[in-house]
Amino acid sequence: MKTTLEIPDPLFNQAKALAAKEGLTFRVLVEEGLRAVVESRKSAAAQPFRLRDGSFKGGRGLRPGVKWKDLTTLAYENEGSAFRS
Repeated sequence: MKTTLEIPDPLFNQAKALAAKEGLTFRVLVEEGLRAVVESRKSAAAQPFRLRDGSFKGGRGLRPGVKWKDLTTLAYENEGSAFRS
């Protein structure tokens, strides 16, 4: 299949030089590059997402007297105060 691509001049010049250095045609170099990208994205998509362990061993947990239901209020009690004059 034939198609037309717009490639920035610096990238085109680098690719042409690399193809010549390796004894390849520009077309073969582009095909190799596209195959590599498609394959890497295919294999990356096949791997299930794994959430990293974000836990920490910080010590004693909540401050004495703080209840879980009050955490949101405590977290946002000074929100916007930096913007008030």
